Amino acid sequence: MPVTVTHDPAQQRFTTVVDGVEAELEYQLRGDQLVIAHTGVPEAIGGRGIAGDLVRAAFEYARQAGYKVRPACSYAAAWAERHPEYSQLLG
Repeated sequence: MPVTVTHDPAQQRFTTVVDGVEAELEYQLRGDQLVIAHTGVPEAIGGRGIAGDLVRAAFEYARQAGYKVRPACSYAAAWAERHPEYSQLLG
């Protein structure tokens, strides 16, 4: 079941809290590119698809804002490979 993801544009991060534990995705904007720098899910809440929910939220935000996405973190890169429906956003 997808989690509720919160976007904080000022801090350039997406977060969610599950069972009182925060998971995050950090990014940087570089021109028209959203660069996913880090996806972090603590072990206590791992294995539930939370990182995927965070990455999907970042890709959806990029789509709505007109950004290309560069998944610089290894998890986001692997996720993008598994989700070809987002391939047009890669750049």
